[in-house]
Amino acid sequence: MFTGIIEGLGTITAIRSQGGGKRLTLTSDFPLAGTRIGDSIAVNGACLTAVTLEDRGFTADVSPETLSRSTFGRARIGERVNLERAMRLSDRIDGHLVSGHIDGVGSLSSRTPEGNAVVLAFTVPERLSRYMIPKGSVAVDGISLTINTCERVRFSVSVIPHTADLTTVGWKRPGDPVNIETDMIGKYVERFVREGRPAGATGGGGIDREMLQRSGFL
Repeated sequence: MFTGIIEGLGTITAIRSQGGGKRLTLTSDFPLAGTRIGDSIAVNGACLTAVTLEDRGFTADVSPETLSRSTFGRARIGERVNLERAMRLSDRIDGHLVSGHIDGVGSLSSRTPEGNAVVLAFTVPERLSRYMIPKGSVAVDGISLTINTCERVRFSVSVIPHTADLTTVGWKRPGDPVNIETDMIGKYVERFVREGRPAGATGGGGIDREMLQRSGFL
């Protein structure tokens, strides 16, 4: 589990094909002291497992599933990436709960300066935007951001200078692809509402449209 608060940047230094997957070698800009082989590291928002480890470098395997859902299918040597190690239970959650499981890929459609910030608009498939609400949370390349506006296939966020300086979002240009992870709470709520009560359950404890209407939510 992650928070979407990026620790620092890294660089992809090698890419090796492994069947239908890939093995990435990455160098971190910051020491990885305390990290162990087998630990999770979010790379551009994707939860990867460190299979080898040095002071500032590690390798990680990327499965065919992750390649199909993320930008790693087009990763290149020299590419800069956002890095975040898994949160500790004692940490403050300054962003939001991020699983590191990428839902899909979007693309930056526009950059608009606004005061001391820049408003970034992204185009995404409708299957992703359905889980977005104004002032809700979204992870873009692993960065926890607050949604300003959302439409059927588009959403926008405001990025402050600190975030732009310390993450890859600062130099993204229109057309650049990004990894998107939507808020997991919305996906769970949808599943509960769609499925209703578990098979064989008795009593009135299920969550369905009738219950939501009866409780004033619809």
